[in-house]
Amino acid sequence: MKLIAGLGNPGPRYAESRHNVGFMVVDELARRWAADVTRYDRHFEALLGLARRAEQDVLLLKPATYMNLSGQSVAAAWRFYKLAPADVLVVHDDLDLPVGQLRLRPAGSAGGHKGLADVIRHFGTDEVPRLRIGIGKVHRDATVEYVLSRFEPDERPAIAAALPAAADAAEAWLCRGMATAMNEFNRRAKGGASDDAPPQGEPS
Repeated sequence: MKLIAGLGNPGPRYAESRHNVGFMVVDELARRWAADVTRYDRHFEALLGLARRAEQDVLLLKPATYMNLSGQSVAAAWRFYKLAPADVLVVHDDLDLPVGQLRLRPAGSAGGHKGLADVIRHFGTDEVPRLRIGIGKVHRDATVEYVLSRFEPDERPAIAAALPAAADAAEAWLCRGMATAMNEFNRRAKGGASDDAPPQGEPS
């Protein structure tokens, strides 16, 4: 079994915010795979969906804990199914990448992302695969307002293209492994991006 966890904040208020692109990618995968990701599981504190891909079960998960506590939800599923950290892909927004740019990594720091930091804390290791989706830079003092805002009209084409591309990247990780997926999707990015992104603020 594999677990793909998209990070975000629950509820209609945050549904289309920059911080919720992880949820959006999971929704795209659920649509492709005809999986229902609307069932709430009290044990995992998340919305769950189950699909069958690449001859294995894939659990799609959207934490309902709010961003800062994402780890308790993701780790509950990880422990219950006795998965290795490498069997989990965390999908989340990233302030240090241009809008719509993708970056896959097998491990590393949280880069200031509090949701990913909580996942790493609960897992007890930073060797957790992640798929980062750029939402653009903003001054540190404006972080909270920015990540909870919606994309501007001129940004929407980029993010609209990024969501299916991110779903493609998740499928590549699932079917062909991280190294192949990184080679295919990271090379599309121009220039580098630091993992030391500005700290992100989110409701808790």
